[in-house]
Amino acid sequence: MVSNDELKAMILHKLAKKRKWGESHTAFETVAKGVPPHLKGKLKGLAEELIKEGFITPKPTGYGRHISLNVGKSEEIKSIIRKYYFEKI
Repeated sequence: MVSNDELKAMILHKLAKKRKWGESHTAFETVAKGVPPHLKGKLKGLAEELIKEGFITPKPTGYGRHISLNVGKSEEIKSIIRKYYFEKI
């Protein structure tokens, strides 16, 4: 079983890999792309937690909700990612 912390790191890693920092944003639904169906709802809930914790910044748009990584917490985000992923971010 995968822990919630590992799933949060996966979300942050996915956004960092796509270089979604600051003004570069992507649709909220992308956090659940490419994962098994039984994890999709859990990932969206964890993404909401990351928004409350300030690691992800929401951006309301006319065509849906978008998100990006908070540049002010970049070092914290990178350290969370490094716990589970060993590639350079």
